[in-house]
Amino acid sequence: MRYLFVLTLCLWPLAVWPQDWEDRQVFKGTSDGQTLRILSSTDTSYFAPIIDQYLKEHPDWSVEYLVATTAAIDQTFRKNPDQFDIVISSAMDLQLKLVNDGFALELSEIDHHDWAQWRQRLFAFTAEPAAIVLNSAAFEGQAIPQTRQELIQALRQQPDKFHGKVGTYDVRQSGLGYLFATQDARMSETYWRLMEVMGNLNAQLYCCSGEMIDDVATGKLLVAYNVLGSYAAAKQEADQRFEIILPSDFPTTMMRTGLVSKGTGQGEASEEFIRQMIAFQSNAENEASPRLPPLDISPLGARPSVISLEPALLTYLDRLKRRTFIKEWMNAVIQ
Repeated sequence: MRYLFVLTLCLWPLAVWPQDWEDRQVFKGTSDGQTLRILSSTDTSYFAPIIDQYLKEHPDWSVEYLVATTAAIDQTFRKNPDQFDIVISSAMDLQLKLVNDGFALELSEIDHHDWAQWRQRLFAFTAEPAAIVLNSAAFEGQAIPQTRQELIQALRQQPDKFHGKVGTYDVRQSGLGYLFATQDARMSETYWRLMEVMGNLNAQLYCCSGEMIDDVATGKLLVAYNVLGSYAAAKQEADQRFEIILPSDFPTTMMRTGLVSKGTGQGEASEEFIRQMIAFQSNAENEASPRLPPLDISPLGARPSVISLEPALLTYLDRLKRRTFIKEWMNAVIQ
């Protein structure tokens, strides 16, 4: 594509940024111009089509794209809000708190569904389920668990087989993992029973979905719980070694969100990026459709399984509640 050139910034002095980025790239338009700096938890390959589309229509701009974990994004942005223009994250609760703490710019001109935005400052643009990923060979010839209870039964029946071979997020370190865990715990006590079973099997703990999915495919893990379904679906296109299960007992679906920093010096361009990002993701017929799923908008609004953008999201970010939840989680998982 003539509008887009990707430069890996491996030669930039490390002193410029104290953060060790998971990825750090610049997307350049057709001319030298100003740069939007985006801090994001979304892997570059998934978000690149959105940037590409923006640069098609704004070739005099460049986009610096910095990838970190959800928890690191929240910490880094709070320390340096004027160093970034846009923040993209799958941790809805942390994003909502950034808005409530006054870090986001109001974008009153963006027309978006009420259920997919918060105070005209936080805007959802995907709806992505939490999934269970299973190694296909490990479950060959037996029924594939479709619910959390069925997964519990499968793990209990063959503890030797699954010992050290089950994985999930380390919720102490992963903002998205913590969001999924707290939402699951709100829905059913089955979550805690599953965590206890996984803990008894020496559960392996991860920061990110991609690593879990890769390890299930290779057989290093046989089960991974609460990975991003969109990442799993994209990887499965080229790798059939794993199964993707969306639990039928109660699904959990998060909305990936974006905000513009109140400290940005590029407010107009940042707002236009958010507007085009929403439009691009909402266009299901777009031939260059992104690997990120759309909002799945219907006349009735969000599906019941979608985590709502509402103050209740902040409940488990209360210091005491978070400390209590983490303690209970550790008692169940780390044995």
